[in-house]
Amino acid sequence: MKKFLKGLSIVLAILLCSTAISYFIVSRLSDRILDTASQETTSWSQRPEAEPQLVKAETLPAVATDFTVAAENSVHAVVHIMSKTNVRSSVQSQSPIDLFEYFFGYRDYNQPRQVEPQVGYGSGVIISRDGYIVTNNHVVEGADEIEVTTNDQRSYAAKVIGTDPTTDIALIKIEEKDLPTIPFGNSDELKVGEWVLAVGNPLNLTSTVTAGIVSAKARNLGIIGGNNGSLRGGNTSLSIESFIQTDAAVNPGNSGGALVNTKGELVGINTAIVSKSGAFSGYSFAIPVSIVSKVVTDLKQYGSVQRAMLGVTIQTMNSELAKEKKIDMVEGVYVAGVGDHSGAKEAGIQEGDIILKVQNKKVSTNAQLQERISQYRPGDVVKVEILRGKKHETMEVTLRNLQGNTEIVKNNGIEVLGAAFNDLSDTLKKQLNISYGIQVSGLTEGKLKAAGVRKGFIIMKVNDQRIQSVSQFESLVKDIQRGGGFGETALFIVGMYPTGKVTYYAVDLNE
Repeated sequence: MKKFLKGLSIVLAILLCSTAISYFIVSRLSDRILDTASQETTSWSQRPEAEPQLVKAETLPAVATDFTVAAENSVHAVVHIMSKTNVRSSVQSQSPIDLFEYFFGYRDYNQPRQVEPQVGYGSGVIISRDGYIVTNNHVVEGADEIEVTTNDQRSYAAKVIGTDPTTDIALIKIEEKDLPTIPFGNSDELKVGEWVLAVGNPLNLTSTVTAGIVSAKARNLGIIGGNNGSLRGGNTSLSIESFIQTDAAVNPGNSGGALVNTKGELVGINTAIVSKSGAFSGYSFAIPVSIVSKVVTDLKQYGSVQRAMLGVTIQTMNSELAKEKKIDMVEGVYVAGVGDHSGAKEAGIQEGDIILKVQNKKVSTNAQLQERISQYRPGDVVKVEILRGKKHETMEVTLRNLQGNTEIVKNNGIEVLGAAFNDLSDTLKKQLNISYGIQVSGLTEGKLKAAGVRKGFIIMKVNDQRIQSVSQFESLVKDIQRGGGFGETALFIVGMYPTGKVTYYAVDLNE
């Protein structure tokens, strides 16, 4: 047994020695192989024609985004809007031809029959504690009644303070105090890829919040006053489109709702989707708050938007235009024409110039230039940087209005007329054998009284348009105050008194 144990000890000792020697040899060989590889790599990387070495990317820490604060701060200031528009059908009535056939050229002898009103839904954003609410023009356009419901289920009748079809913005008001509001942010500072929330009432589902990122900025879709009629009432030649594009889910009913950043600041008013089905398909568009704030301030302060014009015809630069005009760059906005007596011409801007900046802010597209200019009023002076040939120049341009001057026009809605109006009752219509018109129910010092209009007068037509309701009349007057797109500044009124006397009046809104 002793011999056996002694022999086993010797065998184990030999095995341990062999293992140690093997480990030593392998370790040395591995070090030499790694050394050689390192030297070869170093040698290769030092060659002039060597390919660049791959560098391990730095792992950035994940940033958690919390939407709860922004949602909580904004959802209480977004309201549900229901608009009702009365629709009239008619049944045939036999009536004799009278003087209206002669004066108006056409008489509708059909008696109106009230049918169910058309009802629309949308959203709005409370912007002041005393009840001013911003929404889209197409949400309230033509409405006879507007009902606003707050997040805590209180309902109010709202009145229209003013509208601007060229930007699809409307300002309405409810009578209440100490309402929650959303502070305005800075849409110019929004970055592509930044998180935003859409807050509104899609498909009549109140107080809905969805999240997405800013997909693009300064999008021009041609939908305000465009051929597809997506947003009604705009004048295509004057429309301003510089949408914020997001992938936050927006559906019908979201129009007029809030687009907010993660701080809970208002950065846009949700306005449109582009979809073949009519439902959200990945893209939504909002009017930047830089445009919204200017429009609502004008509507509140002046009664109409003070539109400033640079006075140029423009084209967005691209490679095709650059090649055609033999220009070395494809950035900026190309000046295709300069209007006579415009601020641009007075400042020295010429056809062929490329506008690069306005007030030191870069402009790369027509939409960006329109957005920049829309933030100013007639009479404001802005610095415009242009490229002429290869020379950069900065010019000071005095912006003008549509009439070519720098005046601020204060049109406080139909208040300038100094009158109150009522829709005609069915009884009065039957008595007078008429089917449309509104009645002057009260007069104070104003343009109608100065023109000779007396209480009780029934307005039948204004500028050859039939007047069906007070809301239609108000919209028509405000359109004419803005110039109406046709340079009109007067109301040519045809109507009658309850005695049957037909009377004409002309009211100049600029006097």
